[in-house]
Amino acid sequence: MKRRSVITALSSLTLLAAALTASQTAFAQTKTLKVIPHANLSILDPIQTTAYISRNHGYMIYDTLFGTTADGKIKPQMVDKWTVSKDKLTWTFTLRDGLVFHDGAPVTSTDVVASIKRWASRDSFGGLMAKATEGYETPNAKTFVIKLKAPFGVMLEALGKPSSNVPFIMPARIAATPGTEQIKEYIGSGPFKFNIADFKPGERAIYTKNEKYVPRSDAADGTAGGKVVKLDRVEWVIIRDPQTQFNALIAGEVDMLEHPMYEQYSSLKANKDITIFDMSPTGAQFILRFNHLIAPFNNVKIRQAAMVALGQQQMLQTQVGTPGMMQFCQSIYPCGTPFASEKTSYFTGSANPKLAQQMLKDAHYDGTPVVLMRPTDLPVIGKIPLVAKQQLESAGFKVDLQQMDWGTLIARRAKKDATANGGWNAFMTSWNSGDILNPLTMPMMNATGDKGWFGWQDDPQIEALKVKFSQALSVADKKKIAETIQLRAIDTASHVPLGQYFHPSAFRKNITGMLPSEATVFWNIQKK
Repeated sequence: MKRRSVITALSSLTLLAAALTASQTAFAQTKTLKVIPHANLSILDPIQTTAYISRNHGYMIYDTLFGTTADGKIKPQMVDKWTVSKDKLTWTFTLRDGLVFHDGAPVTSTDVVASIKRWASRDSFGGLMAKATEGYETPNAKTFVIKLKAPFGVMLEALGKPSSNVPFIMPARIAATPGTEQIKEYIGSGPFKFNIADFKPGERAIYTKNEKYVPRSDAADGTAGGKVVKLDRVEWVIIRDPQTQFNALIAGEVDMLEHPMYEQYSSLKANKDITIFDMSPTGAQFILRFNHLIAPFNNVKIRQAAMVALGQQQMLQTQVGTPGMMQFCQSIYPCGTPFASEKTSYFTGSANPKLAQQMLKDAHYDGTPVVLMRPTDLPVIGKIPLVAKQQLESAGFKVDLQQMDWGTLIARRAKKDATANGGWNAFMTSWNSGDILNPLTMPMMNATGDKGWFGWQDDPQIEALKVKFSQALSVADKKKIAETIQLRAIDTASHVPLGQYFHPSAFRKNITGMLPSEATVFWNIQKK
């Protein structure tokens, strides 16, 4: 009897242990969010590239001086308080308490200044701020001062810029890396830590909760407010095939699919276990960017011919095709936003192959092939390069469509080499509306030549107009200058706006707390 009692007791303990293990496993699963991001994470430096996947990675591990609410207001984030001198030439900022890097070192004003300088070396808005800056001072570990040559009324908008490039704060030793080179350490003071040892490019990226992070006390709102982390772990699972992504979400193997294919939305909406939530409710814009350095698009007349050859309607219908998720818009600023304008010179947004043919002939196009890069693993823009190829060829261009994954494309677009040596002539991408609301935030308006954004337009007139925009005091003056910049961008064929669209994310029903923002952020999210 004693032996039977012992066996019974051991069996009960075994069952209890199994139950506890199962309970612990279930709890652990509720603290881990598995996400299929919109692209493979290939560049870990969010200052060195404007790729959104790198920007989203940046928001996981770095913090910002200011944040931007969902309705566009600038709020302090790492900054506690600030003052501006009467002549508007001296800005003094004090950091809030509790700011610590992942390696345990406190965040100091020296780290902030080094980070601002590196960001400004890559970003259009930051570059304009740098031109207006006389110098920086760090009177103590928590205070930094920006001294200006001339008033810069959009200082807070610059430091609180919500999307690519974002002025993330890094340790000074890391921020000392030239903007043209990628950083080698990934240490921030943000709400998550990056598990570099577990990072497998093309497979997964893992982030764990930063237990030392002290969030602000106000409610989370966009990239502002309290970044309260309610998860222990976020896993980015890289799956390239759209159908496999869809199946993984439906089966509950992942919790979130950032960018489903448009053909999948009807099935997702009909599924009782799935929620559709648009984390970027202001929408986005497709563009084609020219390489201004090498033939044939080093000739402005040939770039103009390409603009006339390309049309939005077929692009939107082919890529999106879903009523209510696309909008024709010929303005370089998103339609429905303050600086949108229909004054677009010769550009109509509709394909005109006959006119483009004549323009090519007048420009003495010699048949030099156009190397157009197409990402095969990015569903949101995977189809429009096929349409662009067809439209350009209808106008008389020779097009060499080269296919590659998105990670390869964003690495290759940084090359200024001839096409025979791995260079390129054009690529297509998309921008959230928040990135292109005005000429200071728009990367394509960085017209500083080889120091500018990929494509490297060199146009002092655009740069001078941007300075005027930053100094304008009234909304009416800003609108007038923004329109002048638009006309200059179109006359110089900086890039081609190819229509607006919306692309909501899909979640399992037990995921809540998602925030509308200009970036995909993972604080405030919880899993039941």
